[in-house]
Amino acid sequence: MQLNEFDFTLPEELIAQQPAPRREGSRLMCLERREQSIAVRNFTDILEYFQAGDLLVVNDTRVIPARLLGQKTTGGKAEILLVRRVVTAEGEEWLCLTKSSKALKPGSIVQLPGEMTAEILDQADPPYQRVRFSCQGDFLAQVEEIGHLPLPPYIKRPDAAEDRSRYQTVFARESGAVAAPTAGLHFTGEILQQLRERGVEIQPLTLHVGLGTFLPVRVENIREHRMHSELYSIPQQTADAVDQAKQRGGRVFALGTTSSRALETAATADGRLQAGAGESDIFIYPGYRFKLVDALITNFHLPKSTLLMLVSAFAGREFILSAYQRAVAERFRFFSYGDCMLIL
Repeated sequence: MQLNEFDFTLPEELIAQQPAPRREGSRLMCLERREQSIAVRNFTDILEYFQAGDLLVVNDTRVIPARLLGQKTTGGKAEILLVRRVVTAEGEEWLCLTKSSKALKPGSIVQLPGEMTAEILDQADPPYQRVRFSCQGDFLAQVEEIGHLPLPPYIKRPDAAEDRSRYQTVFARESGAVAAPTAGLHFTGEILQQLRERGVEIQPLTLHVGLGTFLPVRVENIREHRMHSELYSIPQQTADAVDQAKQRGGRVFALGTTSSRALETAATADGRLQAGAGESDIFIYPGYRFKLVDALITNFHLPKSTLLMLVSAFAGREFILSAYQRAVAERFRFFSYGDCMLIL
């Protein structure tokens, strides 16, 4: 299984730089695996593909404004990107990515807005550095005030006020992600209510999306790739709902690759969902047999990415690549703020 088997040509102008004017205003490409058919619809048509008794599992993680811009004590500019909190007795410590004209060494101090300071401690898990923060009051509350949303690197603009709402799902509750579960960005409260009225159950889980979602695969044999771990939590109510949906013959729709990875991580050998919290480093690529997910709602993904490999495992590599070729031909919008795909 070679990396170049997951490549495709994408014109740069198809990479969405802004959200659609309305959340639900994107296009939808529906793939039927059994019939090997492709339909081009509007996103609001997704309601037609659900049946009473189905279950939609959503990821309720909330993106924190994790980009912190400040100055070194020597006067140069510095940027710190929060990635993951480290639990210690010494204070507020995080694994971070840092950027400045010269590499920040252990002992360096960065002055941030709001009288917050950051001390570089060490190189913890390359390329991450461990950073200790000092501030008055609640740390995350101050981050909400001074931080910038960490838009993906392929969005070539600074974050704007609109991103504060549009780069969050309407069901975002649990703070901790550094990237949005972007398939969920299309859903509105009204669409969720319409699903409930059709007899569809909706239950949450949490997977805090990390930077691993953007890190390139650097090995030619993809089986040698190792995923960065992400924290997840599955409530007992959601685990029960998955088991009950299976028992009554309903389908489990995973909203996004993040929900599908959490579900498959916590799936037992006999096809049940285990409630609880943990870390997921599951790498899903063709050959993987899904235990719980019956349908997948997702956006369009980067060439050679682990997310493209996941959807290829779910629908078949050749079928997915043919769908991507059609999406390019029909000028679909790609990636985080782009259009949507439903795989049945």
